[in-house]
Amino acid sequence: MNALISVSDKTGIAELAAALHAQGVRLISTGGTAKLLADRGLPVTEVAEVTGFPEMLDGRVKTLHPMVHGGLLARRDVPAHMAALQQHGIATIDILVVNLYPFEATVAKAGCTLEDAIENIDIGGPAMVRSAAKNWKDVAVLTDASQYQPVLDELKGAGKLSDKTRFGTAVAAFNRISNYDAAISDYLSSRATNPRRCPSARRSRRRPTAASSSCRTCATARTRTSRPRSTATCIRRRVRW
Repeated sequence: MNALISVSDKTGIAELAAALHAQGVRLISTGGTAKLLADRGLPVTEVAEVTGFPEMLDGRVKTLHPMVHGGLLARRDVPAHMAALQQHGIATIDILVVNLYPFEATVAKAGCTLEDAIENIDIGGPAMVRSAAKNWKDVAVLTDASQYQPVLDELKGAGKLSDKTRFGTAVAAFNRISNYDAAISDYLSSRATNPRRCPSARRSRRRPTAASSSCRTCATARTRTSRPRSTATCIRRRVRW
């Protein structure tokens, strides 16, 4: 069993990795996460060793590679998929542990620039999360530290994860990606309309509602997502729809 671990928030990650290693799971990791695990004395394979390609463009490109996504997306019950993995020397990835660049926290800081925000838009992380969540029947994807202990307990008790657990992590993963993308959309939309402040801040003091919004930018983003209970938030007023 292989686990790929690549996190921005490293809360509890060393303990999780140690427990996975104790269960016989091979650890694969990237950058600072790999260094942390190695410093803790854990055997860890750098993702660059797996892909045969170094991280580049200041870390913008490191996991966007068939050696990673092939291992996440291959269906174990489809012989042609497994034959393709064998042909190209790709190992399956059974557990993915990823939390994303802290975009929401970055744009909430005073003095955050557009450049700061852009550099905190995660690309590789969401791509891996989506691949793993799509292939939930074979891959568990952990996107929050609160999931670590329940998953470890199940692995220790049963030696594997149930379909129910993997499906639950997939649902949580898609929810996280949805919220993350909504935050990016809201922020960039507000900057496109007014680089300094969201239009709602000067146009009206009335609190927006689902039926009538005083922030045209955020209303546009809400309509576009078409979610009956959207979690989109106006960047300036922090109003949750």
